[in-house]
Amino acid sequence: MPTTIRDATPADAALLSWVQVEAARSHRPIGFWDLALPGADQPRLGLIEQVMRSPREHFAHYSGFLVAEQDGVPIGALSGYSPAQKHLGHFIEALRGVLTANGWSDAHLSLLSLRVATVASCMSDAPQDSWIVEWVALKPVARGKGAASALLDAILERGRRAGFAKSQISVLIGNTPAERCYERAGFRFVDDKRDPAFEALIGAPGVARLSLDLGAQR
Repeated sequence: MPTTIRDATPADAALLSWVQVEAARSHRPIGFWDLALPGADQPRLGLIEQVMRSPREHFAHYSGFLVAEQDGVPIGALSGYSPAQKHLGHFIEALRGVLTANGWSDAHLSLLSLRVATVASCMSDAPQDSWIVEWVALKPVARGKGAASALLDAILERGRRAGFAKSQISVLIGNTPAERCYERAGFRFVDDKRDPAFEALIGAPGVARLSLDLGAQR
């Protein structure tokens, strides 16, 4: 079944919030968003949708995403961005703004920071000269059928057009299917960050960083 790739729009917010949660969980039961916004999925997804639509663009903003469709039905997405333009501070600003508007107190925002600190300890560095690929997830029925490769090809081409000579992606250690998919796209292991506290919380030793020369052919 052919896969169509298109730019995301604000109307894709529900899909993209699911993609972010699924990508953060990787092959484990919980991830960043579960720790940041504990509780049931429905309210969590609603808050993430608001973060994605924030006026200030950031690395989790809908504007950085591409959506994959089959027969007109969205089946997954991923994002790519310049860390110099959409850095972590923009995301934190947007998240705090949304949560404050939804009645979160300063004390609860401080608790959020404590909950995600262990995850942050294993986050990959984001060199400003690299095109960062992030938030990769497909619906279960679409996995293993080439849609991930189509998305990766499209987002890497966007990085080339933006003038980047290399790209970077991160993967939770132990997520072998994702790592193999990225390696087929040309990514190669650079380094990893491991933390016993991260492993006790998430169930994986840490996060591996992979890099790709955007000028090289597969």
